[in-house]
Amino acid sequence: MEHNSSNNFIKNIIKEDLEAGKHDKIVTRFPPEPNGYLHIGHAKSIVLNFGVADDFNGQTNLRFDDTNPLKEDVEYVNSIKEDVKWLGYEWDNLFFASDYFDTMYNKAVLLIKKGLAYVDDLNADEIREYRGTLTEPGKNSPYRDRTSEENLELFEKMRNGEFANGEKVLRAKIDMSSPNINLRDPVIYRISHTEHHNTGDKWCIYPMYAFAHPLEDAIEGVTHSLCTLEFEDQRPLYDWVIEKCEMESTPRQYEFGRLNLTNTVMSKRKLKQLVDEKFVDGWDDPRMPTISGLKRRGYTPEAIRAFCHEIGVSKAYGTVDSQMLEHFVREDLKLKAPRTMGIIKPLKVVITNYPEGETEWLDAEINPEVPEMGTRQIPFSREIYIEQEDFMENPPKKYFRLFPGNEVRLKHAYFIKCEEVIKDDEGNVIELRCTYDPETKSGTGFTGRKVKGTLHWVDATHAVPAEFRNYQPLILDEEAEEEEDKTFLERVNPNSLEIFNGFVEPNMKEVKAHDKFQFFRHGYYNVDPKLTTNEHLVFNQIVSLKSSFKI
Repeated sequence: MEHNSSNNFIKNIIKEDLEAGKHDKIVTRFPPEPNGYLHIGHAKSIVLNFGVADDFNGQTNLRFDDTNPLKEDVEYVNSIKEDVKWLGYEWDNLFFASDYFDTMYNKAVLLIKKGLAYVDDLNADEIREYRGTLTEPGKNSPYRDRTSEENLELFEKMRNGEFANGEKVLRAKIDMSSPNINLRDPVIYRISHTEHHNTGDKWCIYPMYAFAHPLEDAIEGVTHSLCTLEFEDQRPLYDWVIEKCEMESTPRQYEFGRLNLTNTVMSKRKLKQLVDEKFVDGWDDPRMPTISGLKRRGYTPEAIRAFCHEIGVSKAYGTVDSQMLEHFVREDLKLKAPRTMGIIKPLKVVITNYPEGETEWLDAEINPEVPEMGTRQIPFSREIYIEQEDFMENPPKKYFRLFPGNEVRLKHAYFIKCEEVIKDDEGNVIELRCTYDPETKSGTGFTGRKVKGTLHWVDATHAVPAEFRNYQPLILDEEAEEEEDKTFLERVNPNSLEIFNGFVEPNMKEVKAHDKFQFFRHGYYNVDPKLTTNEHLVFNQIVSLKSSFKI
């Protein structure tokens, strides 16, 4: 699917650059930090970077910005690769920032020789204090005027491991009175005696992201470096690094509004907190907005891509209703998912005038919207299960389901009439005794009396036990999150997961992980790939059947 240029200003920029002859080939990159799993916000960036490159016959690099070994792990690297592929994209090149550590070190040495970088002995708190505020200029570090020779010697000692973590840093020498705080002598190298997942113990100093990222783009020949709006203030530093480090290639940074969704956390730090503190069952918990969580829940890559295309790319901040994403899931599944019946909260019904020991098999369409899918066979016998909520002993007006003396249609089957209610010693309804009318069989052209209620059901004799997992939003408010929000854990929904034990049709015995179905009246469900076994079926609710949301 092509990006619509009417809601994608970046595509318009690229088109103009090509027409002006600025580039022979478009090169973009998706540059995740391997410090967590990707989420739906990253999906927007993936679709953008890979999509615009595809639109203009360019290329996209998958590059891991692995400059902070304290937070990075090979597990995250592997999960990110899987997620990109699952979304339907193939990278042209696979790179790691750590591939360029030697080059970055040499560029830092170049800055020192040019008098544009210095080794500072201030600690982190002192650097912050000296930096100033938005209304007050910063102050020069007392170590700012060290000679190039002294800085070169100290920087080499940093590399050789002669100083402890935090004892010294390398800073760019730019302008401590700049109105842009990012230009007030930013730290570009710090000491970290930490083994790196890619380079082992070769290094004990690591470049800062703001220094490394522009160098990576330039080394790879990236033409359009696309990032979210929070990096807009760092663009002057990005350009400064490329210019002062004398890079042959000159990429340009363009910022777009990040994706914010209602009832959703989009910070990897917060998502990790939810995992670490056991609010959820891992990064791939179906309640999580991670790509792996959405996949496990049953979202499709086609739906996610369509959603990302629809919301477009703009320079503005904004929050998208999470129901919009659900809408695209429904639109994708309605023509793919077979229809079936499942009972989540069972109530037994005995059809007293149906022959004992007899079973008949009824025809039902697999998907009425796709007739070529054909039909399935459903067993029907004397005992069935219906939903508890489909019966009321003393119903209000306009209740059209089952109650004493009322008649309803069983989907794909017969009319039944409630004749008797069986209760336990505590007065709970445990069974209904009904009669059926054999003349009312579905598909036989019956045109007699009408009923207003149609119930789904499962034959009790052949029913297959199943676990149903229904979901509500994980976060209880609809406001976009604030990055520094410390109270978000207080808004975790304690009822975000409901588990029910019920039954499904016997043809569900052979289902496989990630098979998707529409359960009549309940919604779309996905076979859970982690919890399902041959003896125990688990279905995750993907989305409900209907929503008031309109595109």
